Amino acid sequence: MLTFESDYVEGAHPEILQRLIETNLVQVSGYGSDCFTESAKEKIRKACDCPQAQITMIAGGTQTNQLVIDTMLESFEGVVTASTGHIATHEAGAVEFSGHKCLTIPSHEGKMKAEELKDYLDTFFGDGNHEHMVFPGMVYITHPTEYGTIYTKKELKEISDVCHAYDLPLYLDGARMGYGLAAENTDVDLKTIAELTDVFYIGGTKVGALIGEAVVFTKNNQPSHFVTRVKQHGALLAKGRLIGIQFDVLFTDNLYFRIAEHAVSLAMKLKKALKDKGYRFLLESPTNQQFVILENSQMEELKKHVGFSFWEKVDDDHTAVRFATSWATTEENLEKLISLL
Repeated sequence: MLTFESDYVEGAHPEILQRLIETNLVQVSGYGSDCFTESAKEKIRKACDCPQAQITMIAGGTQTNQLVIDTMLESFEGVVTASTGHIATHEAGAVEFSGHKCLTIPSHEGKMKAEELKDYLDTFFGDGNHEHMVFPGMVYITHPTEYGTIYTKKELKEISDVCHAYDLPLYLDGARMGYGLAAENTDVDLKTIAELTDVFYIGGTKVGALIGEAVVFTKNNQPSHFVTRVKQHGALLAKGRLIGIQFDVLFTDNLYFRIAEHAVSLAMKLKKALKDKGYRFLLESPTNQQFVILENSQMEELKKHVGFSFWEKVDDDHTAVRFATSWATTEENLEKLISLL
């Protein structure tokens, strides 16, 4: 059976597995203080052109989001997010579990607009009763978004300017960042993200790693005693080398970017083939996630042969489903999918 359910249904890129084997018997200190993790951090700083970056490796995306948001906010603060933001929809209330509310504003194909963010903040601080309300303490965006869409440099700059005007940190969730950076005609790169955000993370789990995300604080603004707080959240791996080695490999010889380019290239091939067949799409995604509208009976028949993700109901007779490509997607399997559709 084929599966295009997500971009982390396989294990890890072979170069990562090979390096884990090669270094298996090397004895190093724990908790991310090893030489492999330090090497990975230096490579990430160079790729971001951000020599002052403070970097910490965390196992998974939900842990990372909860940890960053909780450690950067005061107890009376919440985080502003688009209504479709991952923290507001698919993280089981992890942010709220840490005591911070997700403060939602309208979503436009997964993205927020700077002018609506400013209106929200103006309205909040213009309310005479705002001392009795949850304060907006930071702004959260994703790139790419839940819908595979990406921000332009201009859009990021506008959001960043609003955040700085209100002295709010801008946090970018980069779980699938590689695919956004590999999108055709994008003008956003790692340097741009490091310049315009206060903290972001580079996703490894969805871009070729077994596990792992690299949190990057860009303005010498990492919360105090961050390692201690990571441990309080149960997110400090004793064998921190496991993540460090993977990112060291991902940021050697541009592997991270090559992985993403492969996945996006095949996703664009899928998009063109289905458009040529007359299929409709929920929206235009330039990344590895493609959202195709299927007639419900066709969807049920396809389930017998292909794994994919339910996305949302379009009407009584049609459903939008997601097909995702990855580093491991082959031309052969893509052609099989196209033939089944």
